[in-house]
Amino acid sequence: MTEKPNEPSAGAGGADTPAPKPVGEPVRSPFDSPTEVFATSSVKEEVTTPDLTKDTPAPASADVPRTDEELGLDPEVPLYSELKNSIPRQADTKASTPDPAAPTYAFASIPPAPAVPADGSSRFRRGDDRRGTLDLGLLLLRLVIGGTFIYHGLQKATGWFHGPGLDGIKTAMENGGWKHVDISAPLLIAGELGGGILVVLGLATPLAAGAVLAVILDAWMWKQGMVPGFQYSAKANSTELESILAGIATVLILTGPGRLSFDRNRGWATRPFLGSLAALVAAVAAAILTYIYLHGGNPLTGIGPFD
Repeated sequence: MTEKPNEPSAGAGGADTPAPKPVGEPVRSPFDSPTEVFATSSVKEEVTTPDLTKDTPAPASADVPRTDEELGLDPEVPLYSELKNSIPRQADTKASTPDPAAPTYAFASIPPAPAVPADGSSRFRRGDDRRGTLDLGLLLLRLVIGGTFIYHGLQKATGWFHGPGLDGIKTAMENGGWKHVDISAPLLIAGELGGGILVVLGLATPLAAGAVLAVILDAWMWKQGMVPGFQYSAKANSTELESILAGIATVLILTGPGRLSFDRNRGWATRPFLGSLAALVAAVAAAILTYIYLHGGNPLTGIGPFD
């Protein structure tokens, strides 16, 4: 009994040729069946559909991609050492033993914020904005000194509150040794009334308090020069009230009017510096020059080295 010879296939050279793809079969993805094998000899050849009824799997080609990296699906994940070395450290690099209590942030892209000191202070704090009752106290100070000067200005300008009026103050200044009373009296009224109103409002405070200070310094020098010797606590010619008002006006220039004022958005309202210091110097200089020109004489006669 002889064996029946194998029939040659339709392909060239007697090699096994895959069966043609059935017409109308849907296109399948390489990931639909993990046991499916595709021909890789030529992109133009048809894909061989394995016979799933056989127990022996079809031989796989060496060029078929088998891993995610070969398929181009592996993301570029940096190594742990690369991430660890790329994060800046604030600790001393010379320390050999790390602090076990300190938290580690090996995979953080932003370094952690520094710990707040135990005393509650922080080097990142720009300033303490808590002012407590300071602004209220400055408002009260402005009301007192501004109201006082408004009161005296109205006495001289209108005669209210049993004041001398404009004519009366001109006569009093002329008898007190003042020159050019037609200029001196209006300057005195403008300084007291205008400066007092601006001080109460907290508007243009360095200039307003400077005008008030110049006026009260002239009044102090006038009373001090009437009699030789220091007249601070003299019974007939005391300069105590003028000294207190001059001190308050100086303090107001150096501290600013506070936030409860029309100058609240100005730098001199809460943090006066060079501008307010310049206003103080200008007020003192204006008072001295005005006294020399409109009155003359030495107001410090009989006081120590000024005698």
